Amino acid sequence: MGLDEDALEYHRTEPPGKIEISTTKPTNTQRDLQLAYSPGVAAPCRRISENPDDAYEYTTKANMVGVVSNGTAVLGLGDIGAQASKPVMEGKGVLFKRFADIDVFDIELDEHDTDAFIDAVAAMEPTFGGVNLEDISAPECFRMEAELRERMDVPVFHDDQHGTAIISGAALINAADLTGKALEDMRIVFSGAGASAIATARFYVSLGAKKGNILMCDSSGIVTEERAAAGDVNEYKQEFARDVPEGDLADAMADADVFVGLSVGGIVDGEMVRSMNENPVIFAMANPDPEIDYEAAKSAREDTVIMGTGRSDYPNQVNNVLGFPFIFRGALDVRATDIDEEMKLAAAEALAELARQDVPDEVVKAYGDQPLQYGPEYIIPKPVDPRVLFQVAPAVAKAAIESGAAREELDTDAYVERLEARLGKSREMMRVVLNKAKNDPKRLALAEGTDEKMIRAAFQIQEQGIANSVLVGDADEIRATTNRLGLEFDPEVVDPEAGDYGEYAERLHELRRRKGITRSEAAELVENDTNYLASVMVEQDDADAMLTGLTHHYPSALRPPLEVIGTAPEADYAAGVYMLTFRNRVVFCADATVNLDPDADVLSEVTKHTANLARDFNVDPRAALLSYSNFGSVENRGTAKLRDAVADLHDDPEVDFPVDGEMQADTALVEDILGGTYDFAELEDPANVLVFPNLEAGNIGYKLLQRLGGAEAIGPMLVGMDKPVHVLQRGDEVKDIVNLAGVAVVDAQQQEE
Repeated sequence: MGLDEDALEYHRTEPPGKIEISTTKPTNTQRDLQLAYSPGVAAPCRRISENPDDAYEYTTKANMVGVVSNGTAVLGLGDIGAQASKPVMEGKGVLFKRFADIDVFDIELDEHDTDAFIDAVAAMEPTFGGVNLEDISAPECFRMEAELRERMDVPVFHDDQHGTAIISGAALINAADLTGKALEDMRIVFSGAGASAIATARFYVSLGAKKGNILMCDSSGIVTEERAAAGDVNEYKQEFARDVPEGDLADAMADADVFVGLSVGGIVDGEMVRSMNENPVIFAMANPDPEIDYEAAKSAREDTVIMGTGRSDYPNQVNNVLGFPFIFRGALDVRATDIDEEMKLAAAEALAELARQDVPDEVVKAYGDQPLQYGPEYIIPKPVDPRVLFQVAPAVAKAAIESGAAREELDTDAYVERLEARLGKSREMMRVVLNKAKNDPKRLALAEGTDEKMIRAAFQIQEQGIANSVLVGDADEIRATTNRLGLEFDPEVVDPEAGDYGEYAERLHELRRRKGITRSEAAELVENDTNYLASVMVEQDDADAMLTGLTHHYPSALRPPLEVIGTAPEADYAAGVYMLTFRNRVVFCADATVNLDPDADVLSEVTKHTANLARDFNVDPRAALLSYSNFGSVENRGTAKLRDAVADLHDDPEVDFPVDGEMQADTALVEDILGGTYDFAELEDPANVLVFPNLEAGNIGYKLLQRLGGAEAIGPMLVGMDKPVHVLQRGDEVKDIVNLAGVAVVDAQQQEE
């Protein structure tokens, strides 16, 4: 099937469309329904009647945006009418929810009269915390937005005008930086003089461009003062009429520094590009066909051409989804009355700054592992980059507070944590640990120090203040990679070939001489195996913790720290734990990586280790030892060892958390089963520490929960070691390394205490 057929099938599959309404509160019992509707709903109604602002506290208004259109200028389809525009408006709702967790009602008004449209939208103010005007033709859209902003006490934002302006503005900031040109000196030519072009030109002036350096062209040529005097252009185009001779787009582009295309495809050729100043900037944003193809523009000149388009298959996509979800997020969260110029500028500057930072692996993978590093081919972030939310929304919120548009203030650091929680429970949980780590950073040895991911992680760990990273490996290779990646930091490096680490070799020999390791073999291991070198560093307190495993199989990565550091004095066994986060639940699963067929003693010890780990995340542990049996319903060796482990835990005076078993997984996790059928159980609430009977079950179980249950997995986190060691999985991403670094530092803090 072609794209059209695929899209039609996508939209008509049951249920038709792309959005639905779901409840956010329980509605299972009569009591729930009494609270949700009659008679309980009268209480919030009375509160709001007395104080209208309480609608933000008792209703969805604080997180609700209306996407409103009359369908007069839809995408590249033109005036197709309100009804036909509904798939686009639903799609806008999907983007709001996906990228910024904002709820949307799409409103399609069959109304062409400007005054009637304004009245209709203004009358809906009680419903929404903000209004996104969409796909409305010019020049009516200018008046609609201006009057609605005046009449309404919530933000009104016409994305067709301002979205492209903000995103391309961010690109322009970085293009100016890369070309070494000042914004105020750049000569800018616009192809197109509609709503988006005029708004973009205005915004570039706000960024620092000079109005007198902007030439705007419509279908009749350059917008000149002579044409304006003759009544040939509307009042909005007149704003950018220039006292220059009449001419066409080719005339305008001669000696220009920047071309901004918001018109139609294929109207710019190579000769016009060659007429521009050195290192030109070309934003050819007509969709689906840009004013000039990417390849044609790049090949037209020998110097650097910085190119942006509206297409995802070329670098530097100017995509409005980088703006509106996050701008509204920041505006809603301070209950802004408007989205003013200061807020738009803050959004553009935040996007420009983000493009200069190291790009997460998940973003690189989403774009086919193509290199993404600040430069001519990467001047604006990718839409799927999760950091856009944390960068843009706080910047917008702060600007709203400073400009006076906000009705509420907020603490920026706490706000970022709230935003992280919107993207998933795992981010919220990791923030707990990372904040603890930042309070007292420790010295962290990264055993595979020459690996690019380790180097990028070390940079982020250092930047965020999580730990003092020590990269173990060849110093020249590490610094060459650091320079190639453009990372502005000077990492501490332990190079086994460049330093005198004889004491480490002696210590390794001392520890392993009765295990068959000679003095010369110990020296060779320290010099050639960074896992052994890092392990001895930690054992000798020259590092507080270590990470490894990124380029090794798990058993081979675990072996050196087990041989050198070993388990804690009160522990005989180590174990691997995964934290799985769901929308409203967190569970810790053990053991998933180390012990093949644990006996009762191992299970008891693993349970205690995992409970302690849960507390690192500020989770009060409730442990269940899992089986296919419930409390003795099946008698065999496998179930008996679980019951013996539970008995040991119940008899242990140091166990200060509820634990029970053996029990089936649904018994452990479903409150009605646990509290109904098995009301004698030690657990009063569902378990959050799940101890599996063997390695096979643990590994299968956590992966099923992750893949079928939609959980996010963090780990494996190694527990039971004498000193903090964590073994990554091969292929882990930089964010996984940073997360485990935080866990390792918190481990070290607790050991110090």
